Amino acid sequence: MFTKFYYTLKDFGIPVSFNEWQLLLEALEAGMAGSSLTGFYYLCRAVLVKTEAHYDRFDQAFASFFGDIETPEGLPEKIWEWLDKELPEMEVSEAMRANHQQLDLEELKRMLEERLAEQNEEHHGGNRWIGTGGTSPFGHSGYHPGGIRIGGNTRSLSAVKVAGMRKYQEFRTDETLGVRQFQVALRKLRQFTTRLDGARTELDLEATIDKTCSNAGRLELVWERPRENGIKVLLLMDSGGSMVSYSRLCNQLFTAVNRSNHFKDLKIFYFHNCIYDWLYHDPSCSLTDYTETDYVLKTYDSDYRLIIVGDASMSSYELMRAGGIIEWGLYNDKPGIDWLRRMRQHFEYSVWLNPIPKNYWNWMEGTFTISKIAEIFPMESLTVEGLETAINKLRSRQAVQV
Repeated sequence: MFTKFYYTLKDFGIPVSFNEWQLLLEALEAGMAGSSLTGFYYLCRAVLVKTEAHYDRFDQAFASFFGDIETPEGLPEKIWEWLDKELPEMEVSEAMRANHQQLDLEELKRMLEERLAEQNEEHHGGNRWIGTGGTSPFGHSGYHPGGIRIGGNTRSLSAVKVAGMRKYQEFRTDETLGVRQFQVALRKLRQFTTRLDGARTELDLEATIDKTCSNAGRLELVWERPRENGIKVLLLMDSGGSMVSYSRLCNQLFTAVNRSNHFKDLKIFYFHNCIYDWLYHDPSCSLTDYTETDYVLKTYDSDYRLIIVGDASMSSYELMRAGGIIEWGLYNDKPGIDWLRRMRQHFEYSVWLNPIPKNYWNWMEGTFTISKIAEIFPMESLTVEGLETAINKLRSRQAVQV
């Protein structure tokens, strides 16, 4: 049972390590889950889940695996009447712990069905029937390391019901972003320096202390230029066509980037499907307002952080052939893939953010071009986790193999 639950957690994307799983088993052997599925739920979450961002995934996995064990809601009313008693907390001895072993889910379900069919009176303090106190695997206020809590303080919120409520959906980091989440993630793209031009207006406390000590206590103030973010960003955004579906998301990114006033420099250009000879100044991608791509490569230093946003999904000839540009009346002498390789070679700090969920990349239309572009640029999905991973790559130089 527990081995299958381990793989269920993995299937739902929860990074459970073997050491954490072993710790959970030890905690269960020590009786830390009590005699309830609710206790088991909270124990598992405390031991196995590293961040609240994974709480929703855990709840979905738990509800999926233990969905058939939500027995309290379906019990006959007379059972609830028998269980409607609160008893003092039981002291659990080592002998009691030694006399119990974990039961798997199917065995527990079978045993509970038998008890429901046979039991005709209330029981308290026993070791078999549904009741309170005692060491029966069914009931509350007693002790059984592998039982099912029925009634007691958690009658209205069984573990499966708690998991099914999905209270932590907003904590997920694999969902697409909003403006605020964009801003928080972009704020991590910082590299502070005092080497920028400007007046020395900020007191350097440590240097002031050192200088004063050197002067035998005579105060001497030392001023320094304020630390500012030295990062420069070049943002290229795919516009039109298949990107229309993601226009709201791209608008949120654009808003967040423009609200971020901590970059040393920020340049934004647009393209349609693939980068060719021209980069446009507005989303309409009009040739009346553009900058030649070659000029961008020659003008902007290689220390600009390049962020390309696009679904990378297009016809193969648009990416691979000269003249593949889709706009009528235009012709590109170099294939789009050559321009992308030049961009990657020039801007070593570069990433591609794809609004298409990552698990679709290998089977949807456009898989060929997505995979080809992912061979050139580190590609991440446009989610909180994806953007944070991309930011980390933009902060460290990546090996360029194009």
